[in-house]
Amino acid sequence: MSYWPLLGIAIVVVGFALRFNPLMVVVGAALATGVLAGLDIVAVIEALGKAFNDNRYITVTWIILPVIGLLERYGLQQRARAVIEAMRGATMGRLLVAYLAFRQLTSALGMKDIGGHPQAVRPLVAPMAEAAAIKIHGDLSEGDRDKIKAMAAATDNVGLFFGEDIFFAIASILLIQGVFESAGYPMTPLQLSVWAIPTAICAFLIHGGRILAFDRRLGRARQ
Repeated sequence: MSYWPLLGIAIVVVGFALRFNPLMVVVGAALATGVLAGLDIVAVIEALGKAFNDNRYITVTWIILPVIGLLERYGLQQRARAVIEAMRGATMGRLLVAYLAFRQLTSALGMKDIGGHPQAVRPLVAPMAEAAAIKIHGDLSEGDRDKIKAMAAATDNVGLFFGEDIFFAIASILLIQGVFESAGYPMTPLQLSVWAIPTAICAFLIHGGRILAFDRRLGRARQ
């Protein structure tokens, strides 16, 4: 067995670490992996083109970006902040924990595209969390504001990652099933989905605790 094709992984790691163009890094890694595996360069390019053509519907999601831009231009973030400021008892911790639960539950039902960074976190969740923190803790430094935005983005990631595996028709479940089956452990997608539930619960409790602890730290820092 030749380990040279694994050089593509190193290319990805080094390219991202040096902050090169992600598209060029991925394409370069794919070409290097294919050539080092003994494939003809034309065959590698054909495989890349076929993969893009077969999955071209994924690029449809970029259509939503101009819509989000227009909504932000006409005050979507300001309205989101105003809604939070008018709510009694709204805190950053409670808001993000509620979004975490929403993201996990909808992802578990297969509706993983309801949330997301461009369509939910940036225009709604992050501004609302920031407004809730300011309402409770007072004015915040630029660093604290960035931490709140990062926590909002992380909340979306955790909710999606650990929620989607509960949905038995997701690609990751089918991939896991194939790996187990090739190793001699046949399992149905439903069995794998059921065993993903305890992990999702643990992820909710752990990240929910991190959110609430972060909210408390913000309060102590302002005292």
